[in-house]
Amino acid sequence: MNTIAPPIILSSHDVRRLERLLETAGPQFREVVAALEDELVRAEVRAPEDMPPDTVTMNSRVLCVDETSGAEHVLQLVYPRDADPAQGKVSVLAPVGAALLGLSAGQAIDWPLPGGRSTRLRVLRVIDQPEAHGRLD
Repeated sequence: MNTIAPPIILSSHDVRRLERLLETAGPQFREVVAALEDELVRAEVRAPEDMPPDTVTMNSRVLCVDETSGAEHVLQLVYPRDADPAQGKVSVLAPVGAALLGLSAGQAIDWPLPGGRSTRLRVLRVIDQPEAHGRLD
């Protein structure tokens, strides 16, 4: 996990909502919260209408590949209350969700998993991004 993290772009709308979420997240999310706080600090923040359509924002649906296993997944990045792994709805407070936030198509990031393991996720395509359609979900 010595790889430099790729540049990420976040919507100002998402940043405000995520900052509130991180303030109230329980202690079981301590590691993910710390990682997300680092992501918020290093991100380029843009107005929702200025977001590139191939960038993962909250409530985006994406096709990604776990480069460690080769498995492809269609995932939707959601807030914890909307998470439903069986439906591919991944919480931003889950390690894979936090890893996807702000990435653009073609980018990959190494991300720690429970038990000291790690994986490398690559975004193949953003299928649907709310900001691209003028929605602020």
